[in-house]
Amino acid sequence: MRLMRTPEENFENLPGYDFDPHYLQVGDTRMHYVDEGGGEEVILCLHGEPTWCYLYRKMIPPLSRPYRVVAPDLIGFGRSDKYAEAEAYSFHMHYDKLLSFIAQLDLRNITLICQDWGGLLGLTIAANHVDRFARLVILNTFLPTGEEELSPAFMGWRAFSQKVGNRMQVGRLISQTINSYKLSAEIIAAYDAPFPDDSYKAGAAIFPSLVPISPEMPGAVEMKAARETLSRWQKPAQVMFSDGDPILGGAASFFRRLIPGAADQPEIVIRGAGHFLQEEKGEAIAAETLAFMERAGA
Repeated sequence: MRLMRTPEENFENLPGYDFDPHYLQVGDTRMHYVDEGGGEEVILCLHGEPTWCYLYRKMIPPLSRPYRVVAPDLIGFGRSDKYAEAEAYSFHMHYDKLLSFIAQLDLRNITLICQDWGGLLGLTIAANHVDRFARLVILNTFLPTGEEELSPAFMGWRAFSQKVGNRMQVGRLISQTINSYKLSAEIIAAYDAPFPDDSYKAGAAIFPSLVPISPEMPGAVEMKAARETLSRWQKPAQVMFSDGDPILGGAASFFRRLIPGAADQPEIVIRGAGHFLQEEKGEAIAAETLAFMERAGA
């Protein structure tokens, strides 16, 4: 499969983003990640569709003062390599790449912060590698098995993504979900930075179609097994969903009911934010995460 790499100059002088790049060879692809702070406790921040680790720029500085923060770009996003062909992207490709990334860096004592596809992948990996994970922070995500109907908002988004394909305007789409303020042109451009032109967008275009909407789709079996494991998860888990996400907002109660470790934590709702709550309320989420980790004995 043909690989593409966004020129480094695309990532210069992005507003609010002043982190040194780090790279790891994962199979045939080079994976980018931010690695800030230090210590034995690791906070692993996983983004989703169609963002990159820029989404966590407001959270990384406060979290990295007491802990090590690692925020990778999934393949097809950010500074990581991008396959040119849509058929290269699959649940299992992303899962295997991310698991290899975690294993190569030998990340342990992980507090996982996950949102959107970061949860579909990260929670499934955590369920299969419990020994590496100490805590979960779950933001606006789900574990679809194809056995339940997904929200009309998601199905509309899925249909839209299939219609526009590689012509998806990433920064503009993200700006349209922001509830509490208007994104500046510079921030919109930062979300567009990984994609110099439409040929780089195969991964972003195909991701919504990879969400299992039937039990036969790849990933459905794995996420069903992850649900079963998480139903016995006794380690600390904090669920923090926003109050303005039409796509996944209803899943907050699902995770609170599913995970025993979440029952001991307060019910936290991030007010005044949409789907990309890290963009709108990153500082507040970071503060809640640090409070959670203190409660959980980090």
